[in-house]
Amino acid sequence: MKRALLDATAEELTAWMTGRGHPSYRARQVVRWVFDHRAESFDRMSDLPRGLRSELDTEWTVFETEIAHHHVSPDGTDKLLLRCRDGKTIECVLMAEADRRTVCISTQVGCGMGCVFCASGLKGVERNLSTGEILEQVLRLRNLLPPDDRLTNLVVMGMGESLANLDRLIPALDRLCSPEGLNFGQRRVTISTVGLPEKMRKLAELDRQYHLAVSLHAPTPRLRDELVPINAKVGLDAVMQAADAYFHRTGRQVTFEYVLLADLNDRPEDAEALGALLSGRKAHVNLIPYNPVAGLPYRRPSAEAVRRFERIVSGRGVSVSVRKTKGREIDAACGQLRRRLQADAGPEPGAVALIGQP
Repeated sequence: MKRALLDATAEELTAWMTGRGHPSYRARQVVRWVFDHRAESFDRMSDLPRGLRSELDTEWTVFETEIAHHHVSPDGTDKLLLRCRDGKTIECVLMAEADRRTVCISTQVGCGMGCVFCASGLKGVERNLSTGEILEQVLRLRNLLPPDDRLTNLVVMGMGESLANLDRLIPALDRLCSPEGLNFGQRRVTISTVGLPEKMRKLAELDRQYHLAVSLHAPTPRLRDELVPINAKVGLDAVMQAADAYFHRTGRQVTFEYVLLADLNDRPEDAEALGALLSGRKAHVNLIPYNPVAGLPYRRPSAEAVRRFERIVSGRGVSVSVRKTKGREIDAACGQLRRRLQADAGPEPGAVALIGQP
């Protein structure tokens, strides 16, 4: 099997070059072609000798996934379903609005956190993505843009629990933020987590400037245990303390994501409890009206319920916004497109269906 170029370190690629009698600088040329010139094959790398291109093509592959589906919504949102070498599929999204070009990427095949309303975790977690598979999502989405256009923001909010794959995610982000990568500013990167306190503290200790978003979804331990089952193991207090520690270590305001579910966590008393929990903290709340998933019983709240919730939380002195919905026509919420296409085509190779799930 060919080696994945994006999984190789600069040192590994340089050693491969020199071991075959090629100058070490050829490794940098190859990387520049992929990151700067959007090359998706070695044949395009015109300043490399033809013989070297042939050698590379024999042993390496630029991209190891293939595009299984590419959907574009009327609002211009692009969603890719990528098929990995083992047949597993992952999702990533490109959202364009005004002068912003934001990509949303996945870190795992599936998710093991079990949030009851989420399509990503309905089959559990199957495996972590490699560093190369994480990088590849960003590059494939970037390559959809016109040649003179560039990405402005990166959010790690797709399939999977980001911090559960921290050891592969951070090398990918560091490479994207380096001058040899896409030269992304760290402050333009947001990492989302359901709230794994030890991993949140580990991320803080890395002294990066990545923005942290905690998927809260409930303001009380009892309700969060119901909606986010992992909370019963880690505890809401521990999550909040780790979020505070992240802010104090990095100086970066923490965002708390809150998916609004009709008549479940969108009530006035829930808003009051959320406001009380975050009052006095340097934090921002991102309210997300639920994007319905076929087969699940949860509903999107009314526009008035969303406005009421926002008014109550902001009335407690907490910064709050409502996320604008994009890409609903193409199942842009993480896990939805993958789940729908699996239902049409049958299970992926090696996938195990959960008993009782539609």
